[in-house]
Amino acid sequence: MDIGKVLTKLGFSQLNEMQQAVGKAIADSDRDVVVLSPTGSGKTLAYLLPLLQCLDAGNDALQMVVIVPGRELALQSVTVMRDMGCGLRAMSVYGGRPAMDEHREMRRIRPQVLFATPGRLNDHIEKGNVDTAGVAFLVIDEFDKCLAMGFHDEMRKVMDYLTAVRRRVLLSATNADTIPHFVNMRHTEWVDFLDKSQVVTRRVSVYVVNSPEKDKLHTLARLLRELGEASSIVFLNFRDSVERTDQFLRQQGFTTSAFHGGLAQEEREEALYRFSNGSANVLVATDLASRGLDIPDVANIIHYHLPLGQEEYVHRVGRTARWQALGAAYFILSPEETLPDYVGEVTDEHVIPDTLPMPASPRMATVYIGKGKKDKISKGDIVGFLCKIGGLDKTEVGRIDVYDRYAYAAVARERLPMVLENTKGQKIKGIRTVVEPLR
Repeated sequence: MDIGKVLTKLGFSQLNEMQQAVGKAIADSDRDVVVLSPTGSGKTLAYLLPLLQCLDAGNDALQMVVIVPGRELALQSVTVMRDMGCGLRAMSVYGGRPAMDEHREMRRIRPQVLFATPGRLNDHIEKGNVDTAGVAFLVIDEFDKCLAMGFHDEMRKVMDYLTAVRRRVLLSATNADTIPHFVNMRHTEWVDFLDKSQVVTRRVSVYVVNSPEKDKLHTLARLLRELGEASSIVFLNFRDSVERTDQFLRQQGFTTSAFHGGLAQEEREEALYRFSNGSANVLVATDLASRGLDIPDVANIIHYHLPLGQEEYVHRVGRTARWQALGAAYFILSPEETLPDYVGEVTDEHVIPDTLPMPASPRMATVYIGKGKKDKISKGDIVGFLCKIGGLDKTEVGRIDVYDRYAYAAVARERLPMVLENTKGQKIKGIRTVVEPLR
């Protein structure tokens, strides 16, 4: 594998210090490895680069399993691997969709690397859908969460099934406590890049915004108006609070996405998609969005509700300043609230100006296209369709994702009416399709 070419494909010039250290730890010994590094430092690429070079692309058997705590991290990790263009086949499996559909996809893809949540992996193994005999490498990402008490029984079962594993790599963004004995770690090497004196990276500026009222909605709206079109995540602690806040912001003219565990899987996917491709510049979310998401270019984190603890704070703020970028975190405090002790140094109180612009519109909009992979439609086909028939320039087409039966594409927002008019009733690769805005 040409690491230089892989990095170029992913848009990076070089590996950071942590990634180099992880690569050396995996490549230069046969020990198990524990990696501790802040959120956003590139741990997924850090373990994939050296481990994928240990796999045999000519062997169709499943050779590596990556266990993750949730579906979002499974999806994002498999996307990173596919974007690397390493010549190995990968797939993600997780709860919330029929296992039968996943099994059909497994038989088609024949994955050599599987990204899986613990419960769904056990389900497939017990049904005989996954052969673990060739699995020599095991990765547990966010192992602090995977090995929490609620996952113990499922993780213990996974370890009992994965008897052929030779190397284990565990990763976390927080300090590790103990690793349960059933994980079978042996001759362990630790790669620790957590700065114990620094709760969050120095690339994040932390501000306090004082709200004159207990209900902080109007202060939040004023702050978001000041921040303009920059992407911002607003964190709240409860699902109903997310719904209430999202509805209020929409009424005020903001373009938002709401994200919490009470939404259906498809609704969560659409919310994240609109935010990550620039079709919504505000994501209103519970702490479900604080881990396992790799959304680039998040400029601001806003704590509408105080984090429940230091770990929640670390993961929330880890959504911004990813890799070498800069970011900002804002605490909106009501008159009776005080800043938690673990926050550490605050840059300053942030005073919102009296004169503010109207809510900024996002740069992009998302269209739904009613054809996908099963119709032999590719990303290139969609770019051609949107440019030749939709009337767009290539620079006005953003992120495109093609699924089995449909696709999403980001297009320049001001050109959306023209695209919808030009593509009405038109064909893509000779097949008539539907093009609609994703609300």
